Amino acid sequence: MSNIPADLRYASTHEWVRPDGDGVFTIGISDHAQQLLGDMVFVELPDVGAEVGTGDDIAVAESVKAASDVYAPISGEVVAVNEDLEDAPELVNSDPYGDGWLFKIKADDPEEAAALFDAEGYEGSIEDE
Repeated sequence: MSNIPADLRYASTHEWVRPDGDGVFTIGISDHAQQLLGDMVFVELPDVGAEVGTGDDIAVAESVKAASDVYAPISGEVVAVNEDLEDAPELVNSDPYGDGWLFKIKADDPEEAAALFDAEGYEGSIEDE
């Protein structure tokens, strides 16, 4: 059973979104996604300042099993990346909703996050996989 915090929003592509305030959102991959991928060995993050659109593939999570694209769940500007993952990609496995976050986006439209799954909706979507 995956850990699905109720205070986050989720994309169908397994990214989670947490509002930080002022239209900035922290984004990572869900516990379910990191379990499917297995032990992370490398995370390629987007450039700070990059403009991204919803659904753009903007990062890559590489594990011992596979490389998987990470998609922008909302559109906006990348304002920060988790540089700790450069030396410790396994943080995505050990703490996907905390120290294993990937990047932050200043949203073009903060309401866009409201259109994503809530925890219950996301849980239903992964049960169908």
